[in-house]
Amino acid sequence: MKARNVVIPGDMVEERKGRKLGNGVYEENDKVFSKFLGVPRATENDINVIPLSGTYLPRFGDRIIGVIETVEVSGWFVDINSPYSAFLPLSEAVEEFVDLQRAELTRYFDVGDIVFCRLSKVTKTKTVQASMRDFESRKLRNGVLIKVTPTKIPRIIGKEGSMIMMIKEKTGCEIVTGQNGLVWIRGENKEKAIESILTIEKESHTIGLTEKIEKMLGE
Repeated sequence: MKARNVVIPGDMVEERKGRKLGNGVYEENDKVFSKFLGVPRATENDINVIPLSGTYLPRFGDRIIGVIETVEVSGWFVDINSPYSAFLPLSEAVEEFVDLQRAELTRYFDVGDIVFCRLSKVTKTKTVQASMRDFESRKLRNGVLIKVTPTKIPRIIGKEGSMIMMIKEKTGCEIVTGQNGLVWIRGENKEKAIESILTIEKESHTIGLTEKIEKMLGE
């Protein structure tokens, strides 16, 4: 398979030509340069560089997978695969009224539980708050959790969800991806799904990857 172009910090990516500057780039004299080691992506509207590696830094609105790490008096601290933990307040997790003097919060979420949630607040000092208050957020049960490089999640999902849908259909697995680099998988053929996802992570910069994954899933 042929490798896509890879740039290093300081490499020129494109001339700007009025386009929006996206992630991983900076401008000098109407020329756009890379901040990272990564794969350049330029469209008619914007220019980006997708890093080949990196740590997840939480952003407001991100949909992430987290693991409950501690139960507090009024909520839970959640491991979000980042240098920063997120706090999930009771008010953002449970719709019913809860008497904190009597209720045991572990009836809702306990240490080790896996949740799919949204980041509802990220301050400049990286105080992070999570919320379960939307129709997609939920507890994830009975599956397995794998870690991938967070910047590879868009490649794993594919254009308009095409890659992840193919993996789901071919393996019959339920798969949830978090923007923080965690992927939850449940199903009898989860080993094949895991193999495919890890291959995409490893070879995300190569051309012909979709065909390779399709062939792998057909074996």
